[in-house]
Amino acid sequence: MAEMTKKERIRAVIAGNPIDRVPVAFWRHWPGDDMRPESLAAVALEYQRRYDLDLIKLPVSSTYCVDDYGIKHAYRGSLIGDREYLSRVVHSPDDWARIQPLNVAQGTYGWHLDSLGLVVEKKDVNTPVIVTMFNPLSMAAYLAGDELLMAHLRQFPEKILPALDALAETSARFAQACVERGADGIFLSTRFASYEMMSAGEYSTFGRPFDLKVLGAALGGCLNVLHLHGQHPMLKELTDYPVQAVNWHDRTSDIDLAAAAELFPGMLMGGVEQQRLLLDGTPEDVAAQARDAIVGMRSRRLMLSTGCTYSLGVSDANLMAMRRAVG
Repeated sequence: MAEMTKKERIRAVIAGNPIDRVPVAFWRHWPGDDMRPESLAAVALEYQRRYDLDLIKLPVSSTYCVDDYGIKHAYRGSLIGDREYLSRVVHSPDDWARIQPLNVAQGTYGWHLDSLGLVVEKKDVNTPVIVTMFNPLSMAAYLAGDELLMAHLRQFPEKILPALDALAETSARFAQACVERGADGIFLSTRFASYEMMSAGEYSTFGRPFDLKVLGAALGGCLNVLHLHGQHPMLKELTDYPVQAVNWHDRTSDIDLAAAAELFPGMLMGGVEQQRLLLDGTPEDVAAQARDAIVGMRSRRLMLSTGCTYSLGVSDANLMAMRRAVG
């Protein structure tokens, strides 16, 4: 088969059609560089080119989605590259009333759109770019902290729901703006859509309507990805989401690639476990697990990827082994 472009390859995988090789992508945080538009764009572009990855996932910090609400944060040496939340803006149930939709052309949202614009301008035209977004429920957790959020949504749902709608409106505006700036889609992280975090009934009330509002604003994109974070993900419950791909911890959760292939008709992003194997294994270990995923999926409907962000300590040799596993 003739060599495909990256966009052609991904479109074929989504449709379940034959491909020249399995596409591959993996991602990490860039602490410090993720605080300025020029440096964020520069590391995104250089990283994709170094490993010849099949897409660019703008490597944002989780703090960007709530920075304009007044959160305080700093990088304190996390091995994953996450920034630490130093202060929250929600302390009492009444504080949720202060959460209103934002103008995403300004502030931190605005300069992330500028960074995306730089990537779109400088990348190869056939390399897709997607923007990581954290769903409204995750944003609410960043504003209040996990424990307080869960207490409030169970005790004061009438106060939480309008705030979630405001966060969804902000996110929808940003998703639409990303597509208009040239993004091929969004990567929507849904940290609470896992049974160790909440029940399916709770998620249907506090997660689903707001996720769908955000994804609805991104429908102009051709590569929208649902990321399920956790060991007991609600993949079965969310397979009707309007996305072309799903990404989750397939090597450690209770849903593997084969099970997911029966539930979701689009592209599955997984195959390599990032928390231990990619960090502590040898290049041979990484290559073997990658080949196992490719063979198991018969080179169809798979983008070889990690289940989530990998540690800053992962060796270049292991990343190269993962890249070379697809040919």
